[in-house]
Amino acid sequence: MIPFSILDLSPIPEGSSAGDALRNTLDLARHAERLGYRRYWLAEHHNMPGIASAATAVVIGQVAAATSTMRVGSGGIMLPNHAPLVIAEQFGTLEALFPGRIDLGLGRAPGTDMMTARALRRDLAANADRFPEDVAELRAYFGPAAPGQRIRAIPGDGLAVPIWLLGSSLYSAQLAAMLGMPFAFASHFAPAAMMQALELYRSRFEPSEQLNRPYAMVGANVIAADTDMEAARLFTSLQQSFVNLRRGQPGQLPPPTDDLDRFASPVEQAQLRQALACSFVGASRTVEAGLKAFLAETKADEVIVSGHIFDHTARLRSFAIAAQVQDSLAQTEIK
Repeated sequence: MIPFSILDLSPIPEGSSAGDALRNTLDLARHAERLGYRRYWLAEHHNMPGIASAATAVVIGQVAAATSTMRVGSGGIMLPNHAPLVIAEQFGTLEALFPGRIDLGLGRAPGTDMMTARALRRDLAANADRFPEDVAELRAYFGPAAPGQRIRAIPGDGLAVPIWLLGSSLYSAQLAAMLGMPFAFASHFAPAAMMQALELYRSRFEPSEQLNRPYAMVGANVIAADTDMEAARLFTSLQQSFVNLRRGQPGQLPPPTDDLDRFASPVEQAQLRQALACSFVGASRTVEAGLKAFLAETKADEVIVSGHIFDHTARLRSFAIAAQVQDSLAQTEIK
């Protein structure tokens, strides 16, 4: 059975607050655990009016405390924004509190605009260029301490928190292969290089202590409802949000619209079709058919589902339908 997981950015709908969004995240996480999702990941973004998960490690701790069995982690922490020791201590603390349930997904992008990245990092060039070295340093903090080691992550030392590399390009795929790490591709918003990245990762994979064979996760937007028409309307919130971001006007998650043509130009809609190509929108049967073809194409080991939906009740319903689709696909595999 191909496991399904959830990627949550704690979206802040128009007219609500970050507190509302974070409470919705906790409710969705409890819902996801009951539905059988494998992981619940949160993503680091900064200076984004529509995203409440900036303090990602803090939110992960709250989600882990609100659940009991599901794995919880980052999808991802933007490593160039932080000193590796700080991340090792944060995720070592999480692993100490919730043993065997914490994942650490790492990204190389800033997760924000360049001005905000400078406020976070102070030195943009040095931090970005050091990504492979920072990954190696971070991995070392989770291993057993070497004799005479002067700097240790406590908590973190010896806890072997699973580390993933995330990306939307060939760079991260190649690094994950070289280091023998699990790899997650951000096909839910940048699918262009997906197949090439997966092929590169699998063909160049070198076994490591962490992983003896390639393990690839792919991202997908799933917007599901009782009818195709209802789901298509719900999808317009994500489409509007994406257009606003491309226009340099990020904001809170807008309500659905009945007239996307009036909101977005033909060029913008073409950009949406390209960027959101790995989106499966519709009733259960429609979503199942789309995901079945997607899995056949990618041969992914796991799917991580994102669902930017304005109404929280509709969002819960969408993830419930996606879980039913997973069960149906599993039954098809068994037969």
